Amino acid sequence: MKLMLRKFGILLLAVIGFAACSDDNGNDTEGTARMSVKMVDDPGDYDAVYVDVQDVVVKYNGNESEVSIGEINTGVYNLLELTGGVSAELADAEIAAGTVSQIRLVLGDDNSIVVDGETYALATPSGQQSGLKIQLNETLSDGISYEFILDFDVEESIVVNGNGSYTLKPVIRASAAAETGAISGLVLPAGMQTLITARSGSTVISSYTNAEGAFKLSGVPEGTYELTLEADSALNLPPVVIPNVQVEIGAVTTIETVEF
Repeated sequence: MKLMLRKFGILLLAVIGFAACSDDNGNDTEGTARMSVKMVDDPGDYDAVYVDVQDVVVKYNGNESEVSIGEINTGVYNLLELTGGVSAELADAEIAAGTVSQIRLVLGDDNSIVVDGETYALATPSGQQSGLKIQLNETLSDGISYEFILDFDVEESIVVNGNGSYTLKPVIRASAAAETGAISGLVLPAGMQTLITARSGSTVISSYTNAEGAFKLSGVPEGTYELTLEADSALNLPPVVIPNVQVEIGAVTTIETVEF
């Protein structure tokens, strides 16, 4: 009897410095975004529908190649258990910022359906080789965390063949929502290492300036923050405190240049 592999979260502190990156295919981007991919299901009239998820890859606008988004919670998932607010987290990782045109869900061979207590193999034409392609066209901004929901429509996705076999031809809707914002700025003189700390209640997020004096606090929940800038202690400079820094979901709040 198959058991659904329970999801497990990959919890990482979403605090990164100001950075620039580029992939090997000319997709120049600045910085990274955090991408969480979850799978849910609309109910179907079956006992169970198992899909064997092996990878999640993305494709950027203007690029031919694809990129795996990182460590995946691989396993066999029963789609019919992913209803009523229950979801399976497939991945939670940092990827290059930019416009993602497509998500591809790569399946393994262990797919099946249970009908009236009987288990049948669930054929997935081209699913193992080319994967289940989901059009997206979503721009991911540097320093922002996003949640992507892949919503299977089981009733529309299962095809009953004339010989009594079953085929999976997935109908999947994808939606994306920004979950956090970010704070950026510039501290002068450049080359002076400065600790930047944002506080709001129990939330504390920190990062250092880079060689040019730039910083970015990423994955910052929406709210009002007090920003403290502390120069290298050897310089004996008093900290600079900036109150009432507003952070909105999906936006980067840029403060005025701070000069010690």
